Amino acid sequence: MKNSISIIILIFISIISYSQSYEFETVIDIETTNVISQGKTGTCWSFSTSSFLESEIIRITGKKIDLSEMYIVRNTYPKKAWNYIMRQGKAQFSEGGLAHDVINSVKDFGLAPNTAYSGLEANKSRHNHSEMIAVLKGLLDVYIDNSGRQLSPKWKEVTESILDIYLGKNITTFNYDGVSYTPKSFLEMTKINPKDYVSITSFSHKPYNTTFILNIPDNFSNGSFINVKLDDLVAITNKALKSGYTVELDCDVSEKTFSSKHGLAVIPNDENSKLDALIKVLPEKSITQALRQQEFENYNTTDDHLMHITGMLKDQNGTTYYKVKNSWGKNSNRIANNGYIYMSESYFRLKTISIMVHKDIVPKSLLNLN
Repeated sequence: MKNSISIIILIFISIISYSQSYEFETVIDIETTNVISQGKTGTCWSFSTSSFLESEIIRITGKKIDLSEMYIVRNTYPKKAWNYIMRQGKAQFSEGGLAHDVINSVKDFGLAPNTAYSGLEANKSRHNHSEMIAVLKGLLDVYIDNSGRQLSPKWKEVTESILDIYLGKNITTFNYDGVSYTPKSFLEMTKINPKDYVSITSFSHKPYNTTFILNIPDNFSNGSFINVKLDDLVAITNKALKSGYTVELDCDVSEKTFSSKHGLAVIPNDENSKLDALIKVLPEKSITQALRQQEFENYNTTDDHLMHITGMLKDQNGTTYYKVKNSWGKNSNRIANNGYIYMSESYFRLKTISIMVHKDIVPKSLLNLN
């Protein structure tokens, strides 16, 4: 009888603990810059990775610098256009990109502060690239359609002109804090070394502990990723945060249980409890490598959005969450947690496409793979 009563009490306690409103305790909170909005653009890849680099600059130098996301975008679009033209339109040409596109731009063109290159049209305070991308793609399609005669060499010049009109002419020198810089000398001042950053993923259709080109639409530059087991992906992320390094994140945000309004991302065990899971603690699904692979191959997990992990939290049951800096702004009744998402480890395990971290966090055995 006593055993039966004990079991009932344990079940009751379990039910109570999983039906409370969320209470979070900060475990790790790494310094970063302010949450800002990417506006009406698909440039989360530049905003999030620029934020990641801003935190790296703070970690390395102690300096807090607002980098220009649009300087990176301005120098990446010609590469996208080249890829689209050379593949004769048989490739994606869109606003999307990945973290390594930022690193490639930094390596080739350096960095600039937002004060030197805002990328905003005159008298505008919010980015909107809808017209620009339509004009660019339309132009490139015209050149491709006419390439049966011979591809006009003017396409590069015209593409640059359109980017100049919508984003502003590229820059070669600027002043910052009373010092004259070029983008390359500014990069040197920040102490960022593009060679220090690696992209890591976890999928079972390729051998673990090898590198491969991840076949997702936004990987127009054919970036290579280190492939590790799911537990290792989590371990590398946790090691980075515990060591004072932030993490760049590419993930799927199409789930109903990813909510900027609630500032939360979870994977409830009960499919019928998705809305409830945003307002009260519920048991979450156990995520296996097989389930993760299944969701990727059936298109339920896609590379929707890039964000920046800057810390860790736990709820009242001790469940781990990642503090994820978003780029949808923070001053809105539709955005909670000042623009941050508290992402459960279950959500991270299932919906992460890839991460980017400093190479010092990665096991040395993974850094010299072919």
